[in-house]
Amino acid sequence: MAEYGPEERALFETEATALFELVVTEGGLRRDDPRIGKRGALRHAFDMLLDLDLIVLDSTGDSYVAVDPSTIQSRIVAPLGQRGAELITESSSWANAFTTLSQTWRRSPQASAHGPFVQVHNEGIASFIAGVVADAEDELLTAQPQTGRDAAIMAAAAKRDSAALERGVKMRTLYQHSARRSAVTHKYVEAVTARGAEVRTLDEFFNRLIVIDRRIAVIPAQEDLRSAIAIREPSVVDYLVDIFERTWERARPFTNRETSMLRDIAAEQRAMTIRMLIEGHADPTSAKRLGVSPRTYAGYVADLKAEYEAETRFQLGYTMGQLGVSGNERPGEEPAKRSRRAD
Repeated sequence: MAEYGPEERALFETEATALFELVVTEGGLRRDDPRIGKRGALRHAFDMLLDLDLIVLDSTGDSYVAVDPSTIQSRIVAPLGQRGAELITESSSWANAFTTLSQTWRRSPQASAHGPFVQVHNEGIASFIAGVVADAEDELLTAQPQTGRDAAIMAAAAKRDSAALERGVKMRTLYQHSARRSAVTHKYVEAVTARGAEVRTLDEFFNRLIVIDRRIAVIPAQEDLRSAIAIREPSVVDYLVDIFERTWERARPFTNRETSMLRDIAAEQRAMTIRMLIEGHADPTSAKRLGVSPRTYAGYVADLKAEYEAETRFQLGYTMGQLGVSGNERPGEEPAKRSRRAD
């Protein structure tokens, strides 16, 4: 029996299936039917059904009749499944072989000769990060601003990071507070914290950062994230680690669900919204810095308008200015100036 690929399957799903249904409906197909002649419109579909033994000549030899497809299916599908499994196994073996070579290369003097800064582009970023994370022996530090990360990407990250954690690698991850409202992020956090990772959130804006064993750091090279820079210069890596550690100390545990902490988080997001307004940032920029969608940010602004009884942003800014609101107040702290209503 011939091998079949996507083109043959397309023919089978359309013309051959329609012809099979016709044979079943009409109880057979005359051998001399012009539609299955050498130049007939159904010739290709007929040849396929014949080759698959889905139609056979009846006892008279004058007509073709249909055969139960369930008796034929395993002869076609089983070999394809087996071949697919073999290809997956072979692909995995090749990938493992290349991983070994990559690890050897990254630890070699030749790799260092390329300099302390190396740019990685587009699809190569994910594979590069997967490679260096696979090499991790002691520690992973990651900072990920919450800007609508894809579910498939998060699932792949969970698998990659879980493998590192199971090898005994310690891991700490920073998100913005907005990540607490993401179901996709919650799934990732559940997966990695179950294996010992620590995850915290912060109101402040920060950019992506991955540090592996405090010897390699990966940061974006462009705002659109199509390029990244791998840094091996020890002084720069140490500087980035110091920034991470300072930020980590101010962040709040992701798994903490206490009412008081959630109230403080809401206050911190409100304060940052006020700072964005006072500084005059455009809505898309402010939304990005808060790690939320423009619609969610607009909702924050609307809440502030209602709170300060302002109809426009200008009125809102003026009122907050009169009250001495800066967005730098700690939760529960009064603004620098007293409200005129309190006089």
